[in-house]
Amino acid sequence: MPPTFQAFRAAIASSQPATALDLGKPGLRVLIAVGALAVATAAFFVWRSQPAPEPLAPPPVIAPLTPSPTAKVTVQVAGKIRNPGVYLLPQGSRVTDAVTAAGGLKHGAATGSLNLARRLIDGEQIVVGAPAAAAAAGSPVVDPATTILDLNSATPDQLEDLPGVGEVLAARIAEFRTTHGGFTSVDQLREVSGIGPRKYEEIKPKVRV
Repeated sequence: MPPTFQAFRAAIASSQPATALDLGKPGLRVLIAVGALAVATAAFFVWRSQPAPEPLAPPPVIAPLTPSPTAKVTVQVAGKIRNPGVYLLPQGSRVTDAVTAAGGLKHGAATGSLNLARRLIDGEQIVVGAPAAAAAAGSPVVDPATTILDLNSATPDQLEDLPGVGEVLAARIAEFRTTHGGFTSVDQLREVSGIGPRKYEEIKPKVRV
């Protein structure tokens, strides 16, 4: 076989792998692209399958309670006052509120024995500038320094005038009186919650049954 033909065959044989490799490049690219697309698709579905955090529901809006109409007390203000008469005041008002509602004291007048800090009682009469005896006859005002309260008839407001007795403790005394059919002795005050030995000794001289 001529050397030239042998060289030609050798050249063809040596070029076959390269040609085969060159022919496979487009297919390889396609395979890589398909693989990349498959990986991207799988990643997308994995991401979609993850549980999505749900936003927290906003806290319920609590509507403000509609205040109920304020209870009222009716009192009569008389005596040395600018505008004597009957007045309707919010429950829990004090004697000083009634005096103010009636225009205040007349020029040169004094409150006399009135306890301006006392809570008003519905239906009472407040006599401004009256002597102590007249004031006592015209209204349920009591002087805690000299008056002995009857535990079975005193109002909760009057009980608050006792030493160391506030609104809560006065209500407890009234509740004890109701649930036990009245006090039979002053010693029963010891059974009222909130009255210890020391407070009992302070109250004892101020009350009776």
